[in-house]
Parts: sequence; structure tokens; C-alpha cells
Amino acid sequence: MASRAEITAKYARAYRGAAKKDKGRLLDEVVAVTGWSRDNARRRLVTAAKPRPATPRRRHRPRKYSLDALKVLQRVWAFSGGECGKYLAASMPVLLDALERHGELVAGKARYSPEVRDELLAMSPATIDRYLAPARARDPLRGKSTTKPSPLLRTSIKIRKAGDEVEDTPGFFEGDTVAHCGPTLKGEFARTVNLTDMRTGWVFTRSMRNNAHVHVLAALDHAVEGLPFEITGLDFDNGSEFINHDVIGWAAQRKIFFTRDRPYKKNDQATIESKNNHLVRRYAFYWRYDTPEALALLNQLWPLVNDRLNYFTPTKKPVGWATDTAGRRKRVYDQPRTPFDWLMAAGVLSPAQEAELTARRDALNPADLARRITSLQDRLTGLAREATLALQTSLDKPLPDTARGVKLRDAS
Repeated sequence: MASRAEITAKYARAYRGAAKKDKGRLLDEVVAVTGWSRDNARRRLVTAAKPRPATPRRRHRPRKYSLDALKVLQRVWAFSGGECGKYLAASMPVLLDALERHGELVAGKARYSPEVRDELLAMSPATIDRYLAPARARDPLRGKSTTKPSPLLRTSIKIRKAGDEVEDTPGFFEGDTVAHCGPTLKGEFARTVNLTDMRTGWVFTRSMRNNAHVHVLAALDHAVEGLPFEITGLDFDNGSEFINHDVIGWAAQRKIFFTRDRPYKKNDQATIESKNNHLVRRYAFYWRYDTPEALALLNQLWPLVNDRLNYFTPTKKPVGWATDTAGRRKRVYDQPRTPFDWLMAAGVLSPAQEAELTARRDALNPADLARRITSLQDRLTGLAREATLALQTSLDKPLPDTARGVKLRDAS
């Protein structure tokens, strides 16, 4: 068809201004070359000979916000840790106040001004996502699951399902461990204990040498000391690092309610499973960390990440169900708020504790957090990247020779 269209266009220019006899001759040639009927060839030549109307140029809608606002938005987004549009729009006032307070954004410098601030505060989540689309990237590496069901004490621990109601007060945490094993589970490597409060979204993260109960209990002790409110309950999967006499005895001694999810039902722990990805994997990547130096760097990284997520990164909670215009059932969420705001609204802290946490948030510089996090990530990557890639290469096995043992017929 492309060749026929090319031939038609070639003959159409001569057909348009030719005499009647010449048009008959041109029709005969087109019919002979293309195999069309005479009527079809005539119709196509006439259509191709007509001048085409000029295609109107598409008018691009002018940019609503200035280039200065776009450049400052990219800086604020980088300082926030790459939040999505909905969360960044909700946390924009807090981030701008903090960056101005610490001298990272100064009016009259680096494109920042009161007008730019007003533009940033007026941006919708969709606009933020559209403006930041070129800056987003994905990590190609993937991890491995290390959860092994433990039959020990399983029948004596209450099961918590995905549909169970969330507690009204802070203090009930979902927990899990993430293995920094790289491409293989062989040998010893660091693990990270990750805890998330179900009511406020407050996170606590701590890395340990391995899954021995001594290290697990030490990480839980750090959580008790480091959290600004009391732990009232813990929910874990069926891994043996948590389902054992030592951890259950530790929880009973502190009167902490202990539950577990159903085997092979990850939706029972949907909150912590999502945190494992966009907290531990996003900030510590998928390299193998099996040295004391790497473990020390991880435990320097997590307090910075926790401060960013707890004080400056909003979360949202499901509040019910509704139906869309097509009658389909959909989840309804409340307005995004930071874990700090959720905790303040819960009313479980004393005025002195609220003042202390507020002062701590005001003392944090999001830009300084971003720089220190990036520095530690670079050091972790430089420490573990080559070793992890070398280990991956050693594990890659060549494909088997499928032609071995097959007798081929002699061509002669």
C-alpha cells in the first residue's frame, strides 16, 4: 500500500493539469502498475490531486507557573526525599518554613522569592507530579524474602487479620525484618528491624548483625527507648526471629500485646510490607551488607531517615468506602498528614512532650537531612556494590548444552 500511495502521488501531479486524452493514458498506466480498477484509480488520483488543507498547529497551553517555581520545586522535592504530589502538596508549608528557617531558601537568591513561595503553595498534587515527572527514576534491583514459618508457639498467639479494626490510640506496631543479603541467602548478613505504628504511621528502624534473638531483643529495646510514646502492641509475621520464647517473654514482661498474621497472607501486614519497600529498600538499596562497617553506616542512616519520614513526610489513612460514578466500590481516604501531626492530634502526649517534639521538628533542617542521607548512601554503595556484583557474577550459571548427546545426520 505504501508503494501504491507513492505511485498515486506521483501520477496525481501530472493528472491534475493534463488534457482528457492524457488523463486516459495516465489512468491506463496506474491501473497496469497497481492492479486497481479504472474507477478506483480515477477516484484516488482525483483525491490525491486536491490540495490538502493546512493542518492547524496545536496551541500549547502556556505554563501556569514560572520557571523559577519549577526549579525551586525540584529542590524542595529532592530535600523531601522524592515525595509524590499528594504528599508534597500537603507537606509544602512545613518544608518551606523549615528550609527558610535554616537558610536553605532565601528570598532573592537561587530563584526563590515570596512570589515563588505563593506559587509553590498554590500548586495542585497533579501539577506537582507533572512538573516532576522527568526527575523520577526507579531502582532495578530486587530483594529476596527470608520469612520462614516458625511452628514454635504459633497456636498460642492470637491471629490478626487484614480486616481487623485499627486501634484508636497510638502504640500498636506492625513489625518485620528486611534481609540485606544481596543475591544469595548464604552466609551471615545484616538485617533491619522495621516498626510502624498503625494509628499515626510513626516509624522506627534499626539494623542488626543477624536474626539471633539477642540482636532482635536489642533492637526492640532501642525501639522502646527511642519512641516518643509507649508500645502497647506488636504484630509480626510467622518468622522464627519473632515467634520464640525470648521475644514473647520480653513482650509479656512489658505487658505488650502480641499478635501474628496468617501464614502466606501478606495483606494482613500491608502497612509494614509497604514500608519495607519505600523505607528500607529505597534508602538502603539491595546491596549485600555483611561487614561491621556496613552495619555501622546503616545505623547512622536510619535515625536520619526516620526523622524525615516522621516529621516531614505525610501519610493518609482509609476512613471508609464509597462508590464512584459507575457504581464501583472505592476506598475513601482522609487528608494527608505527617506522623508528627497525627501524633499531636491523638492527645496521648503531655504538654511537655508536645513542646519537646515540636522543638525537635523545628530544629531539623530538611536540606541537611537530605545531604547527610545521600552521603551515607554513597558510602554504603561504595562499600558493598563491587562485592555484591562480584557475588552475583559467581552465582550466574551458564545454560546447559542442549545439543550434547544428540546425533546429527552427516551432511555428506
